[in-house]
Amino acid sequence: MLCKQYGAAMVLKNLNLSIQQGEIYCLLGQNGAGKTTTINLFLGFIQASSGKIYVNNTEVKINDNLPKEFISYIPEVVQLYDNLSGIENLDYFSRLAGKKYNTAQLADFLTETGLQKNAHHKHLKGYSKGMRQKVAIAIALAKNAKVIFMDEPTSGLDPMATDEFSRIVNNLKQQGKTVFMATHDIFNAVNIASTIGIMKGGELVQQINPKNITAVELQKLYLETV
Repeated sequence: MLCKQYGAAMVLKNLNLSIQQGEIYCLLGQNGAGKTTTINLFLGFIQASSGKIYVNNTEVKINDNLPKEFISYIPEVVQLYDNLSGIENLDYFSRLAGKKYNTAQLADFLTETGLQKNAHHKHLKGYSKGMRQKVAIAIALAKNAKVIFMDEPTSGLDPMATDEFSRIVNNLKQQGKTVFMATHDIFNAVNIASTIGIMKGGELVQQINPKNITAVELQKLYLETV
């Protein structure tokens, strides 16, 4: 059971979570429910007060680089270099991960995420949020990450960009990648998730198979739960 406590405040309580390879797990909950804390624990950014975390059968410990070999993280606001192009950002972050690709290979990763070819060599200062996400996902592909964590990935995306994002995530699933995302997007969660969890007050209070529920039913359950 995973717990995280700050002083007298217990922000994550008795989390027991098992996610399989190739699964898309969508974690719903209000702000402050514990979603981002959960992701930060999985990434090794913070230390659990009790319990252990394993990703790809490797224990995650704070500031330990070993699990980061097969983990990628895409935050709500993707932090890349605005003065570099998409392909230059991809090349830079791939090299940081110990991977070296030629220009054609880098372009293939970007194309796989749906980034238009005419944007590959443009500086990121002119990119939309959706385009930045595509570069971040390309970095995860180039890194050959087995597990990809995302925090509010559809926040600020228009319906067309959200639909394209869903297609990309489903492609990741088909490649055997595991995706864990914290989200407020109930309708997108029903469309793409293998499993949906609902957090309240630091506890995982519901786990749902989206095949057994409609978006309208999930919205009603969510509102009744939180």
